[in-house]
Amino acid sequence: MNDDLKALIRTIPDFPKPGILFRDITTLLLNAEGFATSIARMAAATLGPVDLVAGIEARGFIFAAALAVPLKAGVLLIRKDGKLPGVTIAEDYALEYGTDRIAMHEDACAPGKRVLLVDDLIATGGTARAAVRLLRKAGAVVEQAQFLVDLPDLGGADALRADGLSVDSLVAFPGH
Repeated sequence: MNDDLKALIRTIPDFPKPGILFRDITTLLLNAEGFATSIARMAAATLGPVDLVAGIEARGFIFAAALAVPLKAGVLLIRKDGKLPGVTIAEDYALEYGTDRIAMHEDACAPGKRVLLVDDLIATGGTARAAVRLLRKAGAVVEQAQFLVDLPDLGGADALRADGLSVDSLVAFPGH
């Protein structure tokens, strides 16, 4: 399933450090048909109508913006803390060594809005889970997350499912 898309994603060994297989989606983005097919398949997998598609910085913005068009939804940007000019709300999350923080404009999502969370890749799920908490803190109804790539051995999709979300990805790669 989706082997055509998987074939467009380049694997770069030992990046960013030895032993890591980096899944480079830029090769898929360079292929107009592959990118369009990805968006069409993600749109087809979307459950029910959505008001907003939330993309996580930075590659999630690409997929959120493109996916919002066929879904007739707005685009909500979830950014690294300190990148937005207006009043924001934020959420901290754990990293391997320390913590990080994501934010969104305080007025970006009215309570009750149906939001689809989108990113290019799900690994451990730390950022995606923080994004769900952030959206729910704003009053959003978040029931689904979609990704181009899942790294299932790292458990992020399962962690999101444990948080009550339906999680879809177009392709999966074993390992890290």
